[in-house]
Amino acid sequence: MAELVYNKEGRLLFTKEMKKEYTILMPQMLPIHFSMFRKLMELEGYKVDQLNNDSRNVVDEGLKYVHNDTCYPALLVIGQFMDAIKNGGYDPHKVALLITQTGGGCRASNYIHLLRKALQKSGMEYIPVISVSFGLESNPGFSLTIPLVRRLIYAMMYGDLIMNVANQVRPYEVERGAADGMVAHWVDEIVDRFTRGKGMNRREMRRIFREIIADFAAIPVREEEKIRVGIVGEIYVKFSALGNNHLEEFLLAEGAEPVVPGLTDFMIFKIYNRVVDVNIYGGSALKKEVCDFFMDYVQKCQHDMIDALKASGRFRAPGDFEQLRRLVDGYLGEGCKMGEGWLLTAEMLELIHSGTNNIVCAQPFGCLPNHIVGKGMIRALKDNYPDSNIVAIDYDPSATSINQENRIKLMLANAKGMGRSREHATV
Repeated sequence: MAELVYNKEGRLLFTKEMKKEYTILMPQMLPIHFSMFRKLMELEGYKVDQLNNDSRNVVDEGLKYVHNDTCYPALLVIGQFMDAIKNGGYDPHKVALLITQTGGGCRASNYIHLLRKALQKSGMEYIPVISVSFGLESNPGFSLTIPLVRRLIYAMMYGDLIMNVANQVRPYEVERGAADGMVAHWVDEIVDRFTRGKGMNRREMRRIFREIIADFAAIPVREEEKIRVGIVGEIYVKFSALGNNHLEEFLLAEGAEPVVPGLTDFMIFKIYNRVVDVNIYGGSALKKEVCDFFMDYVQKCQHDMIDALKASGRFRAPGDFEQLRRLVDGYLGEGCKMGEGWLLTAEMLELIHSGTNNIVCAQPFGCLPNHIVGKGMIRALKDNYPDSNIVAIDYDPSATSINQENRIKLMLANAKGMGRSREHATV
């Protein structure tokens, strides 16, 4: 068994010996993306398991260790970890937990400390917690190398593209499950290509984009029009089926087409915030230069994806990060960056400008940043775009799915009524 090693502050480290012996557990948020992230980590020599436990027991475990007033995503992530350790058949002496750490003013910065506190409270403080961050914490057995970060960027781009085209096919597919089958095929295919060292440069990525788009475009669909509903909000609740009570599935069952902005804009936003810090408050010119270089690279990859979608003639393409920045001008300043910051408002604006006027803003109850840049901006958006139809839905352990679904049904009924009004106006 690997020896437990602590740093000067008394933090348990993930060592090189643990890398050989331990299984790293990852929480779930984006199934398509995270499947590829997991494989890339395995190619780096880590043993990784993706957690998919999503029963009520996850919430109950979270409530044992995280106060109900604390961030709901923190409660769910910690609950998912604790449920997996206790009930997932793992040897608790041979697992490590992997979690992102942002370091900002959001409550999400406390996830890692809350998780360590939960382990201590349950008598499992011997389980190491790995912080996925840049410079906040380090471990001898884990590092975000430049080659790994570069590959993770490609996996993110593939994930965003697959999610985008699948969402545009799934509501209309003739054969039920065809889009999901194609998603599974391409996740496996990309993982296989990663294993063979393929698909991890921009030239190959552009070619694979075309292959993915062609395969999804070939799926037979019904020629019908459905109400499009955008999903925005706090990043975990926006993407995680566990966090939003399977919102996308509910919208599909109600006859709508979910439209979900991808992960790429959020990642560019987080890099850009470091540039904004230097612009507003001063700081290292070198830091700004490095962030500008990194951001430029990710944006080029984003443009490759957008260009591939536009060239298809079949699928709608999202706007790029610069368009989002222009759209939000006059609403919020670039210094508004806690939580999802101005990006959340910008995503709602992009949806409205692209013809998706119906929007669900999903947020954890009590998430102050998102209540300001999400719910707090709805009135300003409706004043400027009277046809916008936006509903803010809070998620927490005590919120009932019936209440949430009824409010969404009311929004959909309003969308249908607005559609009929426009039809009468044109007759």
